[in-house]
Amino acid sequence: MLDLALHAQHGPVSLADISERQGISLSYLEQLFAKLRRSNLVSSVRGPGGGYQLSRDMQGIQVAQVIDAVNESVDATRCQGLGDCHAGDTCLTHHLWCDLSLQIHEFLSGISLADLVTRREVQEVALRQDQRRCNGKASRLDKIEASAVE
Repeated sequence: MLDLALHAQHGPVSLADISERQGISLSYLEQLFAKLRRSNLVSSVRGPGGGYQLSRDMQGIQVAQVIDAVNESVDATRCQGLGDCHAGDTCLTHHLWCDLSLQIHEFLSGISLADLVTRREVQEVALRQDQRRCNGKASRLDKIEASAVE
């Protein structure tokens, strides 16, 4: 989602591009984006130049919403919050870890994609990824051109 937000100004972003930049398998991204689409966080654009775009302003998308949409968890307990962590019963620290899980979720609810996009270190990483991708394409094109000449 952060990659999508960072590249939103150029129009819809293909999952293949996100996959290449982030090193995430295309099939896994397809599964994630189906969930994100069902949660109305992204919309798809079909056809040439198609891909995905944010379905609302990035200021209105909180990191916790993204995590919730893809059914991920910020659960710090060993029992996934079930309370069966100590031989089928609640352990001594169960409620401590449940409280931490709630604090993490609340923290992530206060961070929007826009907040992340404006961070200098995020922009630096995105620039490096884009440059690496462009350099990789350039060297592949050079190899193709060289083999065509030979």
